[in-house]
Amino acid sequence: MDEQELMTWAEEVALQCPGAELEHPFGPETDVFKVRGRMFLMRLELRGQWMVNLKVEPQDGQALRDEYAEITPGYHMNKRHWVSVRAGEALSRRFVRELVVDSYRLVLEKLPRSVRPVDPETYGG
Repeated sequence: MDEQELMTWAEEVALQCPGAELEHPFGPETDVFKVRGRMFLMRLELRGQWMVNLKVEPQDGQALRDEYAEITPGYHMNKRHWVSVRAGEALSRRFVRELVVDSYRLVLEKLPRSVRPVDPETYGG
């Protein structure tokens, strides 16, 4: 998956998530996708290279970083709970969709039930 496809696909998947909103709290060059005010995806550029930051379970984050060169500790984020994903041949649309939806679901789980747009245990994207 090349850089443009990664950025476009991550945005498409994020915006399909119920209640997802796109904001620019850090300026127009950084896209932040939130559900009920909580971030689950951030797209940003660093030294000419685009990346996507996603929330992960700590044990999953370590396994992903060990397996994929394209996945590193989350840039400017809590390194245990976030990863940065860059374009690369090992990434497929299906895999990126899983990462985005999992990030969304992790954020949903922390929201009060009364404000969740969907049940995180049944939502599959």
